[in-house]
Amino acid sequence: MRSISSRKRLPLNALRCFEAAARLGSFKDAAQELGVSATTVSNQIRMLERNWRCLLFVRKTRQVVLTDLGLSLGRVVRQSFDAIAREIDYHIATDPFVVSMAVGAIFGSRWLTPRLTRFHADLPRIALALRRGHRITGAADMPASIVVDWGHGDWPGLEAEPLIQIRYAPVLAPALAASRGGIAAPGDLVRFPVLHQHDRSEWNAWLASAGAPATRASEETIIEDSNIAIQAALAGQGVTLGTFPFIQDEVDAGRLLKPFATMLAPTRCYYVLTRPGARRKPEIAAVCDWLRREAAAYAVTYPWTRIGQPPAPG
Repeated sequence: MRSISSRKRLPLNALRCFEAAARLGSFKDAAQELGVSATTVSNQIRMLERNWRCLLFVRKTRQVVLTDLGLSLGRVVRQSFDAIAREIDYHIATDPFVVSMAVGAIFGSRWLTPRLTRFHADLPRIALALRRGHRITGAADMPASIVVDWGHGDWPGLEAEPLIQIRYAPVLAPALAASRGGIAAPGDLVRFPVLHQHDRSEWNAWLASAGAPATRASEETIIEDSNIAIQAALAGQGVTLGTFPFIQDEVDAGRLLKPFATMLAPTRCYYVLTRPGARRKPEIAAVCDWLRREAAAYAVTYPWTRIGQPPAPG
């Protein structure tokens, strides 16, 4: 009963007058914006003050000044009206909302791109503008409204929501394995050219998890783009740490060989990043919700991609 009684004390016309006057700092300017007289604005605000038994403005000779209560109420009413306007715009606007999203190469090509048809079917009011992502260190680095990045969750000044986990395991073309006498144990990797990113730390971590010592391969190529590393492996150019389950289709089809059951669970995972408050926009919230739903559906097939799940069985 309290909420019903309170709602009866919310005269919307008077609140519109108050919001405009509070935002513009003038009864006259508020009247011009609303298309009414300054007297109407003044009377509506006096009605609020009388009904609520409070003072919202201090009237001076040539200006009006918000009281502390008026400042607080003005902020809440403005946020509420903005939220209502955004919601109406989102549902009845004729032009699509454009939402920019930046993603890394392998996530974009192996996870997001196959889902674009479903994205447009689920969110027909949104035009997605995809951009190539880069590593984000904070809010100043954001190249888009939404970024899917790889990390530990520590992005100062950003809202970060974990999305999916992945696993690493060595993969190579079957023809390359046959040409070098096969591959039966981690120690056999020394006979193969290795493709890796940066400083071999993930390769060394995988070898440790497989119970093998860190060793140097006969040939090494550093490839920073993980998508290019996969293409090189498909072309028989070396062994790389495949990103699972993104490349599971290549293994299932026999285009790549996964010789070992051991899979490395990295300490990082994929996160959805947005600026503070960005998800209050309905279109941003809709895309983030869609990513969350797709990740949950993905986890039905690959349960260990859900954040916090144990490694996949071999």
